[in-house]
Amino acid sequence: MLINADTILKLHNPHNKINYDTILKSMIESWQSQSVKPKILIHSCCAPCSTYVLEYLAQYAEITIYFANSNIHPRLEYEYRSQVQQKFIKDFNQKTGNNVQFLEAPYKPADFIKEVEHLRNEPEGGARCHICYKMRLDLAAIKAQELGFDYFASALTLSPKKNSQKINELGFEIQELFSVKYLPSDFKKNNGYKRSVEICKEYDVYRQCYCGCIFAAKQQGIDFKVVIDNAKKSLGLNL
Repeated sequence: MLINADTILKLHNPHNKINYDTILKSMIESWQSQSVKPKILIHSCCAPCSTYVLEYLAQYAEITIYFANSNIHPRLEYEYRSQVQQKFIKDFNQKTGNNVQFLEAPYKPADFIKEVEHLRNEPEGGARCHICYKMRLDLAAIKAQELGFDYFASALTLSPKKNSQKINELGFEIQELFSVKYLPSDFKKNNGYKRSVEICKEYDVYRQCYCGCIFAAKQQGIDFKVVIDNAKKSLGLNL
């Protein structure tokens, strides 16, 4: 019987901040003691965030990356990031002998806009981002249940700019609605983010300059013409 993270959480002192990295390590120890490799569907927002996550977890589990990111604008940038994600998985498998799989959700940017437009002026990391986290975790849980995975998870916790506490809280809330377990994480721990930067250099992985959200990009002053031209060039399209 594969361990549910809730079992470990029940032992946690409610007055202390939860260390989700420690919980993940305890779960891995449980898998090893049972000599099992669970099937995990991991939502990935981009190839860079998946780098260290795959290096770390592919040792202990059968991994499928789920590219579900209707928040990414514009469409060409979305297509470019999807291509980069697939190429990294292919290169990673060839180099390490792993068999990481790739799945992609339909691109539905209108659904994202509908959910967050009223929060267009929220700062990055605020309520708009929390809705975005939930939308993508929901999709991962739905797909994981549909395909019979043991766990669903997200590579979002690798980023220092993402609220890992909130992401994990949402993951556990969503777990209650499905017959698939949530795998908690804080992948930036143990120099995870630093290692991701190193892996990107090793594999020549494109590192984008904004999360993908049109509202956050505008707040950052991102020039979409430059983004589109770069995506066209990288995708081999005529400028």
